[in-house]
Amino acid sequence: MTEKIHSNKNNLQVLYEDNHIIIVNKRAGDIVQGDKTGDKPLSDVVKAYIKDKYNKPGNVYLGVVHRLDRPTTGIVMFSKTSKALPRLNKLFSEKKANKTYWAIVKQAPEVLQGTLINWLKKNPKNNKSTAYNKDIKDTKKAILHYKTLKALDNYTLLEIELETGRHHQIRVQLASIGSPIKGDLKYGFDRSNKDASISLHARRLQFTHPVSHEPIDVTAPLPDDSIWNACE
Repeated sequence: MTEKIHSNKNNLQVLYEDNHIIIVNKRAGDIVQGDKTGDKPLSDVVKAYIKDKYNKPGNVYLGVVHRLDRPTTGIVMFSKTSKALPRLNKLFSEKKANKTYWAIVKQAPEVLQGTLINWLKKNPKNNKSTAYNKDIKDTKKAILHYKTLKALDNYTLLEIELETGRHHQIRVQLASIGSPIKGDLKYGFDRSNKDASISLHARRLQFTHPVSHEPIDVTAPLPDDSIWNACE
């Protein structure tokens, strides 16, 4: 198994930073916020980075705006000020932040480009969601748009735009059409990736800055492995 490289304050991949916002490229295996594992979350790593970089005394303020699943890589944004956090939360809740994901799948979708609409039900016991084709009790509607970007030797690269943000949405919806994400054992891929990642990457984030009102457009470099390298 390939050794996992977790983020720390010295190797943090900062994609964008100003007085109010910091955006980083999350590695596979990093957790965004603390959980029952007790592993050091990315939020603490970013705080340590800010404290060190700016020689800040005392506690560093950092607000978590959104999350990525642990085995997923790519863009995560944090708020550096209490002024920006509610405005960033509003951006995401009102779907004014445009997020683009890239996913590598073994089985290409039958239709090269399309929209998937399902109703997802989360099971907290096994931390897994199930996709249904109709609205049943305790489900939430999930909509995503995908297009095929590139046919690789043994895989296919898809680009995904989310219309809703549900638990494991991209993972379960792609699996529901027979195209589970590479390395995603939980949703039906046949073997894991060497570093325990899944080949799902939060590639691009576009939004209007909540304080300066400038347009921000950030792209996260792809993980460094042979298959992702073939996607460039």
